[in-house]
Amino acid sequence: MTLANKTVFITGASRGIGLAIALRAARDGANVVIAAKSAVPNPKLPGTIHSAAEAVEQAGGKALAIRCDIRDEADVQAAIAATVERFGGLDILVNNASAIWLAGVMDTPMKRFDLMQQVNARGSFLCAQAALPELLKSDNPHILTLAPPPSLDPRWWGPHTGYTLAKMGMSLVTLGLAAELAGKGIGVNALWPRTIIATDALNMIPGIDPARCRTPDIVADAAHAILVCDAAITNGRFFIDEEVLAEAGTTDFERYAVQPGQPLLPDLFLD
Repeated sequence: MTLANKTVFITGASRGIGLAIALRAARDGANVVIAAKSAVPNPKLPGTIHSAAEAVEQAGGKALAIRCDIRDEADVQAAIAATVERFGGLDILVNNASAIWLAGVMDTPMKRFDLMQQVNARGSFLCAQAALPELLKSDNPHILTLAPPPSLDPRWWGPHTGYTLAKMGMSLVTLGLAAELAGKGIGVNALWPRTIIATDALNMIPGIDPARCRTPDIVADAAHAILVCDAAITNGRFFIDEEVLAEAGTTDFERYAVQPGQPLLPDLFLD
């Protein structure tokens, strides 16, 4: 039940949920690749690939910071090659990077629409495609994507068709890859939070009270519980963080609350 010496490639890992997953793996002694665009400090967003890599090292892991735009095929291929050169292989891909814009059709610029489709569904597909030859060499390879269970419920599509299309695109990529790779020993799964997680993405969601959210640690702990499972028999699942941890024996979920005792806000796409 450990990721010690495993090599984990995480997109969008300079902050938020991606960074939390990186730090959880680091505490096991994993090799963690921080693949993100944030190479220099941004006054509007905390964290860079370099600060994340430093935090991984401090947590007990080995880090490799790579500036990578997952919309760029050459960037992704170079990042995978650098990972293999540094750590000798690749065991786990975490598709965490995602773009969000919660608006209706008339308030969604096509530039923003295109960004979401390119980063979310296409980026997840591209990273899986580039990582697959190395993952097939691992003894317990996983692809874990931060995406919700697929849904055609109009209540999730009507308010923000562009974002829902992009996010469900990640879900459908997971569904397809899990079916295509079934029997090859690779666990292809998705993970989604039961409640809203307090990250910088909240800036894109007006009216959200962070006190009614959970911290990224709950997603990181759930991801860890999935990634240490036998990949050969853990495939094609759409996991919910709270359910994963409950099955693993967790009973105290208050420790994940930003402000314990507050009623929690449910995340999008879940009943």
